[in-house]
Amino acid sequence: MRPAEAAGLAERTLLLAVAGSRAQGLHRPDSDVDLRGVAVPTPAQLLGYRETWSQDDDPDALAPFAAQLPEAERRFAVGSRLEGTVYALAKFVRLAADANPSILESLFCRDAEVRVCTPLGSRLRAARGATLSLRAGETFSGYAVQQLKRIQGHRRWLTAPPAGPPERSAMGLPTRPVRSPGPDEAAAERRFAEATRTWQQYRTWRERRNPHRAALEAAHGYDTKHGMHLVRLLRMGREILETGEVHVWRGDRDAPELAAIREGAWPYDHLVAWAEAEAAAVRSLPSAAVPPEPDHETLDALVVELHQRALAGER
Repeated sequence: MRPAEAAGLAERTLLLAVAGSRAQGLHRPDSDVDLRGVAVPTPAQLLGYRETWSQDDDPDALAPFAAQLPEAERRFAVGSRLEGTVYALAKFVRLAADANPSILESLFCRDAEVRVCTPLGSRLRAARGATLSLRAGETFSGYAVQQLKRIQGHRRWLTAPPAGPPERSAMGLPTRPVRSPGPDEAAAERRFAEATRTWQQYRTWRERRNPHRAALEAAHGYDTKHGMHLVRLLRMGREILETGEVHVWRGDRDAPELAAIREGAWPYDHLVAWAEAEAAAVRSLPSAAVPPEPDHETLDALVVELHQRALAGER
């Protein structure tokens, strides 16, 4: 991305917040600085037909935002490129209405984690309650279940790692695939392809693991960081349904316990049993403090209003 384009994104950004563990109060001194934001497209992108834009996660595009960070975050960002995503306004609101946990995090984080908030960004934050609905129970528990599946998959690699890449001969296959395989050979080819993908995923996982995280996995038999976020997501989903509130910052709630889970306080079997029971409970709560659907009319009118005001020169 050219410098002028990167600067243009910063000028069009309405809302930018620290994301991930720093937004949750679960970060370490060496945690990455992740950003998530909302910008309005250019007039050509919004009204024309040749150019479209929905999001940008290019580190060069995010680089100008370093000036908006506190000194400690800025120092860290100098040593490693900023990460994150800035979304087009309509896409951001659409994801929020779908109860995407990462997007709701940016809308409902504390003011202390907001790094850019223009008057239009404040208007967006003020209307955030219209995004909440029963969908939160499905998405937060769904994301948690995904974390559980990753934990279970990685545990298999920890306890019984693949001995090596699959061999075609071990599956009764010829050295090279044939053009018209029979049903049995076609099924064996599919098994071989799946085994090859699994082996490649295992190698990538093994080579890219953070050393501290790998030590925790070896000591406790599962990815405890995934475990921590699994518990956080399920608790947040329950809180939204029961109270209508999104508690992104865990520092004044359960941060010490979540940090302890990250360090291995919960045995694997306890984590799995708790997660399965809690996910089922969240999905079947008898009543909720949020409506069945987000307020689509309010959100649609909001997006129209903010686009019109932005085109008129407001930010």
